[in-house]
Amino acid sequence: MGIGAAVRVVFLGTPAFAVPTLNRLAAAGHEVAAVVTQPDRPRGRGQQAGFPPVKEAALRLGLPVYQPERIRRPEAQQYLAALAPRAMVVVGYGQIIPQSIIDLAPLGILNVHASLLPKYRGAAPIQWAIANGETRTGVTIMRIDAGLDTGDVLLKAETEIGVEENAVELGGRLSTMGAGLLIEALAGTEAGTITPQEQDSAQASYAPLLTKDDGRIDWRQPAIAIDNRVRGLQPWPGASTAWRGHALHIWRSRPIRLAADTGATGTLASVRPLAVRTGDGGLELLEVQQEGRKRMPAADFANGHRPAENEPLGEIPV
Repeated sequence: MGIGAAVRVVFLGTPAFAVPTLNRLAAAGHEVAAVVTQPDRPRGRGQQAGFPPVKEAALRLGLPVYQPERIRRPEAQQYLAALAPRAMVVVGYGQIIPQSIIDLAPLGILNVHASLLPKYRGAAPIQWAIANGETRTGVTIMRIDAGLDTGDVLLKAETEIGVEENAVELGGRLSTMGAGLLIEALAGTEAGTITPQEQDSAQASYAPLLTKDDGRIDWRQPAIAIDNRVRGLQPWPGASTAWRGHALHIWRSRPIRLAADTGATGTLASVRPLAVRTGDGGLELLEVQQEGRKRMPAADFANGHRPAENEPLGEIPV
């Protein structure tokens, strides 16, 4: 399907995941009347105000940027109504879109969602898909309604999740897939060649906002389940444990077999390689980061800190 006629759109998005879609909209010749993104927020140790990735992209493209504190406020709705968009596109904007804004665009609001809806509705579909051990995922272009990712599906595309792929890597692939699919869905919607499909809510699952506690490792779990968390909960909160009274962040790991091992779960089975006993075997730590230090290969960590075999890691919840 070609890109079809140019459409006047308003783009709402904030994170890096949304940037490929904005770039593709501009490259395809669509008229981006405005880019709506979250306000600048303090970043880093100096807490200097930083631009959201979408704002940086919009400025490079020479597009007008609007950053309301709350999209549902009357002045924000008046601003959007005055733009008279034919369609809106939302990719990870970060605020709930009220019905009064949904009703503004004749073609509706098209959303790029990083899962195969109705699976993994919610804020963190990429992270939870990996953390839960899924082997396939994808992107869905949905027409937004008043529910949480419950709108009609326009198009879907699937992909396998690599056995070593983490959420940042998968997110990069899905953002590119979603950008191309959005261009196709926008053209098909304008041409009337796409039949929206209602979601089967009986098949729905959810991907809630991540919390710091989600990244706490329970060494009683199977090694593959822990490795899934290590890969899935990136870049935040990450997977972490406690070691000698400090947090130890695990960036990369690999499930391994332990031969005739009788040591306690959650203790070091070996130092070279650095491996921890889990509920069903062992997890080799490949890249780690001690609290307040730089991330490094586990072999360098072992050389510098001299951990001992059978030394415990973490606190196992009661």
